[in-house]
Amino acid sequence: MVTASQVKDLREKTGAGMMDCKKVLTETDGDMEKAIELLRERGIAKAAKKSGRVAAEGLVEAYISEDGKTGAIVEVNAETDFVAKNEEFKAFVASVAKQVVEKDPKDLEDLLAQESIDEAGKTVKDVLTDKIAKIGENMNIRRFVRFESDGLIEKYIHGDGKIAVLVNMKGGNSEVAKDVCMQIAAARPEYLNEASVPEDRLEKEKEILKVQTMNEGKPEAIAEKIVQGRIRKFFEEVCLVDQVFVKDPNKKVSDILKENNAEVTEFARFEKGEGIEKKEENFAEEVMKQLK
Repeated sequence: MVTASQVKDLREKTGAGMMDCKKVLTETDGDMEKAIELLRERGIAKAAKKSGRVAAEGLVEAYISEDGKTGAIVEVNAETDFVAKNEEFKAFVASVAKQVVEKDPKDLEDLLAQESIDEAGKTVKDVLTDKIAKIGENMNIRRFVRFESDGLIEKYIHGDGKIAVLVNMKGGNSEVAKDVCMQIAAARPEYLNEASVPEDRLEKEKEILKVQTMNEGKPEAIAEKIVQGRIRKFFEEVCLVDQVFVKDPNKKVSDILKENNAEVTEFARFEKGEGIEKKEENFAEEVMKQLK
């Protein structure tokens, strides 16, 4: 005979619904461990059904070790902005960022297979699956970046987890590093400097600029020279150190770094949902589907 206290206990441990808890306890003759296992198995089935839904909302988060020498940013996606504001979801994302810093996974597959730093005996994937079953939305850990530093690491989170920036810097100080983080958040540089722009990207840009210039009626020989000038503008847009400093338009980021005897060695910028094609739902059609 399954008691009400057993059902309550299982519900508190798993976050599953009352009827689901009662059902699995009945099926397992009140064995709590087996009941939890059964709920998790069914949670996995539930999660698989939801895996087709587009998870383009969510959060980006960053974590830096206490000594300031190791940092990580992560993106964890969910289906709706509502879930992204859920405190349990926020705590999970923060935990994933800390996991990356402390356990140094090689890649996403390795991260998911690691034992969770928060829940002994469970992998990160197990914990994620539990969250999917409990919260009721498809979620996934999309990406992460981890830096180790001889200097200092700084982070910046913008818009309640919409944009996260991580900067690895030699010299300078935390204030300069924070300014650089905000620069990256606002100006969206793709590369650190000219040397880090891939050759094929540079050649493609030159090609585009040459065609644009010739379409303006310039002869090819002159167009070549004009392209050399315009490629400078390209570098100023995509390279961090060549960008105009957002806090002082009379200076470049390279000037600020030089003044503070600082050097950025690497950076990462994550924007929530960037590059994910979000399926647009017609609300009226969705309601009609539900009614049918």
